[in-house]
Amino acid sequence: MGNSGGPYLFDVGVIALAHTDAPVRDAALSHVRKAIAGEIDAVVPYPAVYGAHEVLTTYYGRSNADTSRLLSNFLDAKRICWHDRLPEETARGGLDRAADANVGGWDGYYAQIAIEEGVNTVLTIDDDFERFDAFETEVILSREEFETLDEYLRSEN
Repeated sequence: MGNSGGPYLFDVGVIALAHTDAPVRDAALSHVRKAIAGEIDAVVPYPAVYGAHEVLTTYYGRSNADTSRLLSNFLDAKRICWHDRLPEETARGGLDRAADANVGGWDGYYAQIAIEEGVNTVLTIDDDFERFDAFETEVILSREEFETLDEYLRSEN
């Protein structure tokens, strides 16, 4: 991944995976490290951090305290463009995008943010964002890596 595809919007799954011990975490961690170092232009909506908290505690079995500490450290990254606005137009736009692309409301919201922020590429672990034409989608896990992650998650729960 070079900076030619940026700016990049980080999906919840990428943020969460980077903060795990999963065997395929390096696929996400490398992107997060580049964003923190300012090597790539990264956009992260604040709600994605709360979504990552939910994923880490619910699916990865991390403690609430450990997850809160890890994500608080992530929030200290000064080179990330933290998206902190949620006007009504953004909320409605996200719902419209979700309906039009037949994806979940969160994905519609992230797509709306990507468009508003001029994001060229959404980094994700699933292919739902491929339904949007306004930006590129980079699924950071291969099919084999996703299967490894799925096996890991089943063994954790």
